[in-house]
Amino acid sequence: MPDKVDLKRTLASYRARRGRFELIDVPDMRYLMVDGHGDPNTSPAWDDALSALYPVAYKLKFASTQELGRDYVVPPLEGLWWADDMAAFTTAREKSRWDWTAMLMVPDWIDDGAFDAALARAGAKDPPARLGDVRLEPLSEGRCVQTLHVGSFDDEAAVLERLHHEVLPEQGLRLDGKHHEIYLSDVRRVAPEKLRTILRQPVRMA
Repeated sequence: MPDKVDLKRTLASYRARRGRFELIDVPDMRYLMVDGHGDPNTSPAWDDALSALYPVAYKLKFASTQELGRDYVVPPLEGLWWADDMAAFTTAREKSRWDWTAMLMVPDWIDDGAFDAALARAGAKDPPARLGDVRLEPLSEGRCVQTLHVGSFDDEAAVLERLHHEVLPEQGLRLDGKHHEIYLSDVRRVAPEKLRTILRQPVRMA
């Protein structure tokens, strides 16, 4: 059996430290993506997106192992989040106003043909409702600031407030892209106060 690659351990951009806002250069990567809108806790759209993403991700993993001899761990769930008013993320936390893209990163050796085949296999029997919305796209973020948040998702607000209004201005930086979260913990198994989430923000010089 081939050695199993764990990309979140081999890529530096999947490492962050609590209490430290670190400036990093994130390489271009490709993701399975599904878009949506609204509160992920109350709207079925978020769960529907995940129900479409994961079957495709695992079909890709199995095909990579069997056909290419390259096994890997399916990377953690990620999300891009944005709103017309960024205060919806910090002071207001108005989740009904949020737009988002749910994502799973795929290794660089996965090509479009493998994706098309995985999509067909995932839809062969009882296809998920949003399977047709799954796409494979590159994401280019470049220079970013990121930190590790430990705690509930709602407790992120204070961290983001500090990032936006203290850390970035002090370093002569400004927002330049969508807020990005990487979920290192399984929310079904980990208590909210112990959740580990990388918070990433693309930036540019002010």
